[in-house]
Amino acid sequence: MQVRNTIRTKLTEGLAPQHLDVEDQSQRHKGHAGANPDGESHFHVEIVSAAFEGKSAIARQRMVYDLLAEELKTRVHALSLRLLTPGEAGPTDA
Repeated sequence: MQVRNTIRTKLTEGLAPQHLDVEDQSQRHKGHAGANPDGESHFHVEIVSAAFEGKSAIARQRMVYDLLAEELKTRVHALSLRLLTPGEAGPTDA
């Protein structure tokens, strides 16, 4: 299974997001340290989920990191995150 699909599946199962976008940005990092020549090493993830209600930014990040612990140990070198509650998301985010 592709890393992107694994990320999508784990986040969907763990956070029941209202919106989820997983973008492979590996092509932007070719030649950089940690970049896998096969791609799927650098990702940007946007999530809108009620699971983030009442949680600090750090707590939200920890939730995602916990769900993706195996991928972060192996294939994923960099992960940028945008984590919102439904109330924080604008009409284009949901």
